[in-house]
Amino acid sequence: MSRGFVKEEDQEEAPIIPPRATLPKGVVNYVTNSGFQALLAEKENLEKEQKNLSKANETEHRRASMIIDAKLKALNQRLNSARIIDLEKQPQNEVRFGAIVEFKREKSILKFQIVSVDEANIKNKKIAFTAPIAKALIGKKVGELAEFKLGNKTQLLEILKISYPK
Repeated sequence: MSRGFVKEEDQEEAPIIPPRATLPKGVVNYVTNSGFQALLAEKENLEKEQKNLSKANETEHRRASMIIDAKLKALNQRLNSARIIDLEKQPQNEVRFGAIVEFKREKSILKFQIVSVDEANIKNKKIAFTAPIAKALIGKKVGELAEFKLGNKTQLLEILKISYPK
């Protein structure tokens, strides 16, 4: 049907759905057990939110429902592709996925946990395993140096401590 025959108020634009954290194509979606549980909780919250949408305004209900449906679709894809890593089975003396690693960078000491792209949150000291600094640290042991390229400058990161959450 031509847009000329559609009422103007019915010509609503599709809502913009913020994308999930980027997982590079072909990269396995590794997650910690706590990260997987957080994804399940997010799904449950979205489903509750959708169930409790106000029906007072049909247009607003439809728009909000479309947003939640799109978020659920992306979340379900992430859940279905998730591969939970048992952190107790990781080599405890080596930086791997899930490790909490303390390292020296120039004059400062930093501490991060290497987690999934969905769990990553710099404020919570969690970095994605796909981040360049995480890639530089993975595979290293206490006392070893990792080369981290930042722009055209290379920094040395000295591994001070490695642990895994229980």
